[in-house]
Amino acid sequence: MTPSFRFRLERVRAVRERKEKLAQRQLADALTRRSSSVSELRSAEDRVEHARAEQRSAASQPQALSGNELLARQAFLERTEAQRTMRERELGQREAEVAARDAELATAATEHEMLNRLRERRRSEHEREAARHESSVLDEIAVTRFTRSRA
Repeated sequence: MTPSFRFRLERVRAVRERKEKLAQRQLADALTRRSSSVSELRSAEDRVEHARAEQRSAASQPQALSGNELLARQAFLERTEAQRTMRERELGQREAEVAARDAELATAATEHEMLNRLRERRRSEHEREAARHESSVLDEIAVTRFTRSRA
């Protein structure tokens, strides 16, 4: 009777599996944040285009605008452009975060897969050893029966 298979690094393998699942969730969260940043950037670009269009339409009107009105419109345009720039930087940060999370996931998956392969290799070695042992026991039984039947 051979002992059942026991992988000595099972706890480590389970920790690596949890680490991989955590990395998957973190990547999914980073992708969600990046998607949100993309939509915020598009919205900021739309606001800039709208502000520019308002600026052009105000300049093309036949009635004269006051200096304060022109300054206010220009300040609004600059503020919307600054917001767009901020959104572009934020998107760049989100892209970097996604790349980092993807690299972490790749590392975690590799470590987890390595331990899974090691476990399977050890299991197959155990099964081969158990089969060899069983075969030797059966051979011994057969030899014992054969010698008893001759006697």
